[in-house]
Amino acid sequence: MFNAEIPSRAELPSTAKLVKSTIVAAVAALVILVTIVLPAEYAIDPTGIGRALKLTDMGEIKKQIAIEAEIDRQRDRQQAPAATPERRSSVAGLLAGLLVSPASAHPGGHDDDATNQVTPSPSPTTEVAQPAAGAKTDEVVFTLKPNEGVEYKMTMLRGAVTQFSWRVDGGKVNYDMHGTPKTGGKESSYKKGTAVASDTGALTAAYDGSHGWFWRNRGSSDVTVTLKVTGTYSEIKRMN
Repeated sequence: MFNAEIPSRAELPSTAKLVKSTIVAAVAALVILVTIVLPAEYAIDPTGIGRALKLTDMGEIKKQIAIEAEIDRQRDRQQAPAATPERRSSVAGLLAGLLVSPASAHPGGHDDDATNQVTPSPSPTTEVAQPAAGAKTDEVVFTLKPNEGVEYKMTMLRGAVTQFSWRVDGGKVNYDMHGTPKTGGKESSYKKGTAVASDTGALTAAYDGSHGWFWRNRGSSDVTVTLKVTGTYSEIKRMN
């Protein structure tokens, strides 16, 4: 059996060398933290290197997504109605009815008051609901500065259909297509997107109220958004 020889004291690194190596490792870790980790994770860039490497943009997006997610959670908690015995009974009855006769449920159906529907954009294999006769047509064009947000909404009745298309010139945006009931109920989101350059489709109002989009420019330069709508709505206006 081979036994390794124990190194002599002279062969071991000195205390000074160990201290020097520790200091070098600590400095290297600090440099990585300041130039890479902080810009990429928290959009903190004291040296400017993160901006040059495009890491700060990543951190700003992560930070904004976290902020908006927390705002959504706070809003949902504030707007969530308290469960009453009558409501619990009605929900239990609905679930019991679905379990007893599942064939009577419409495939893929949802409660219009709970979930909004967005019709997919037209394609050769997808039939999209068309606006009724006498539909209105509008086009709006606006510019978003970096970190600026704009909201446009249409006043629509339940079941009304609006065809839409929008595009971004000069960059991409984050957006939230949503609706707010006329009666002041809980706002609900149709769909959301991050770093999107365009979208098209048909929006069917699930209830009487205002329905539309909120766009925010998270880029570093101005962008121009062009929105075109054709459908059965009474008006379209900027909300902020």
